[in-house]
Amino acid sequence: MEKRNEKKTVCPVFEKCGGCQLLDKSYDKQLSWKKDQVSALLQPYGKIDGIEGMEHPEYYRHKVHAVFGRDRKGNVISGVYKEGTHIIVPVEKCLIENQVAGEIIQTIKGLLKSFKIKTYDEDTGYGLLRHVLVRVGYRTGQVMVVLVLGSPIMPSKNNFVKALRKEHPEITTVVVNVNDKRTSMILGDKEQVIYGPGYIEDELCGLTFKISPKSFYQVNPEQTQKLYRTAIAYADLNGKETVLDAYCGTGTIGMIAAAKAGRVIGVELNKDAVRDAIAGAKKNHISNIRFYQADAGEFMVKLAEAGERVDVVLMDPPRSGSDEKFLASVVKLKPERVVYISCNPETLARDLKYLCGKGYRMVKGKAYDMFPFTSHVESTVLLQRR
Repeated sequence: MEKRNEKKTVCPVFEKCGGCQLLDKSYDKQLSWKKDQVSALLQPYGKIDGIEGMEHPEYYRHKVHAVFGRDRKGNVISGVYKEGTHIIVPVEKCLIENQVAGEIIQTIKGLLKSFKIKTYDEDTGYGLLRHVLVRVGYRTGQVMVVLVLGSPIMPSKNNFVKALRKEHPEITTVVVNVNDKRTSMILGDKEQVIYGPGYIEDELCGLTFKISPKSFYQVNPEQTQKLYRTAIAYADLNGKETVLDAYCGTGTIGMIAAAKAGRVIGVELNKDAVRDAIAGAKKNHISNIRFYQADAGEFMVKLAEAGERVDVVLMDPPRSGSDEKFLASVVKLKPERVVYISCNPETLARDLKYLCGKGYRMVKGKAYDMFPFTSHVESTVLLQRR
């Protein structure tokens, strides 16, 4: 890989925002630092086969969130919360966010005055527009705009959409999300579609996925495809296995695995995600996958107690990793192989310590740079039952 320049002055809010911790390092140095970090943490259990970076590591985030407010002079600002605070850092352009999404957010900011839309004030609870969320399909180019409002009534909403789409005809759907609570959560419970179907679709590893405002979908689809292909290769499927996709979300990796497995069971606690997963399997004509809304650990214990056999467990837990109850249920189920996808090498190392002490060994692993310019690193490892 060619040498990249040190990026010391490329972002005017680098010191203030806190989102891109490694922006002052060349891309080669970032990759090297991440590889060393994963290797050191996993060294007691096994080796990793390097790190896969991006050829063009800029503008990779296909889900972009902007918070809206006002500065001390009363001017409308949009940007991100300074790390660990609720102070808004104004952002005009961002090196890691999809450019179309960034332009849409700036257009929305410019339209507020003429439509007399006030931004929400966290201290007083007054005002309407709190956040804007933009999701862009990596393969399809479809664009969803979610306007997060403090109340359900938006004046001239149809004219607002018309004005927005005049500037950005690529927008395929606009959704109003109502968050009227004093909370740090971005999205509220109530939604109203004001233009288009209320969701977008994207393609990943040859399958089509529906993405609604609250769906979990990886923000860097380019790297996700590489990571998932490695995970499926690690699973070493021959068409006869039963595969359990724990923490399955909208069922992405389980559906990709289904083409090579005998049958796939997806387990997820979030009912919206399960609904999207069932719709996704139907759309992709996948008949050998079933989704269940349940706690994955409890579900596995019931499978083991019922004498069900599972050959491979795919697991992709949150940053906090898995709890001991979940890991104990994996051990109880006794799959031949466990493919662990991790977005936090520290919790991965902790979970490997448990599994490797309970009859499993790490065979191989690989790191992926899913979040260039940040300190986050994704990896996948294969565990085999001894």
